[in-house]
Amino acid sequence: MPGVWDALSARLVHRAGFTTAFVSGYAVSGTLLGVPDIGYLTQAEMAEVARRVCTANPELDLVVDADTGYGNPLNTVRTVELWQQAGASGIFLEDQVWPKRCGHMSGKQVIDRQDWLAKLRAAVDTAQRSTDPLFVTARTDARAAASLPEALERARMARDTGVDALFVEAPESVDELEQIAAALPGCTLVANMVETGRTPLLTPGELAQIGFTLIVSPLSLLFSIVDAAQTALRTLHERGTMRDHLGDLVDFTAFTDLVNLDEHLAIEQRYRT
Repeated sequence: MPGVWDALSARLVHRAGFTTAFVSGYAVSGTLLGVPDIGYLTQAEMAEVARRVCTANPELDLVVDADTGYGNPLNTVRTVELWQQAGASGIFLEDQVWPKRCGHMSGKQVIDRQDWLAKLRAAVDTAQRSTDPLFVTARTDARAAASLPEALERARMARDTGVDALFVEAPESVDELEQIAAALPGCTLVANMVETGRTPLLTPGELAQIGFTLIVSPLSLLFSIVDAAQTALRTLHERGTMRDHLGDLVDFTAFTDLVNLDEHLAIEQRYRT
């Protein structure tokens, strides 16, 4: 699941052949607000981004980050309802203290086990009341905030709430990935592949051999686009034109094709008087 943050990035993911994408809180915080992923992003802002991305990309299954559920079990119920209304296919719900921070940053804290489990039960119950249930993933950040054994115990307890998948965030070695898989046999496990983050970068095949079947690459697209934009801006600043670097750019026609210009012009023509 590549990470996306708006309708255009999700369309790029679909054009590349993916069927599932992840609306990343880290990416949305950076692109929508220009701030780090340390709790600035609100429930309403994320719900609106989810609505826009899902509406523009009905072909994609979109898993939407929900951070901590934005409060207690009541707030979590509301979050699940908003994500369902937006058209999301799934949700990630974590156990950090609010304001949370990116899972690969230092200084994380987690809430009491029972408080997190209560939010998970609320999410599962709400998701299952729908005719098209939301896929609920329980994420624990206890590996960094406490210890790997604490994270594994939380994951085992989360499994018993009826969630669909388990996500132990930020293991720091292949050995730790193997310990997670061994402790949670028969469960659907999520691996988070953050380039230059805390977890070793493995291929989907390598992760599948260990026992992980849901693979998130939340920042690959964001990091690559920022790098390409910085390169283009250096050229533009130094030379005042991209004339000699057109190979570094998508052309005008390709971009209008990406946003389906011909389809919209056909609709305009149909109603022209």
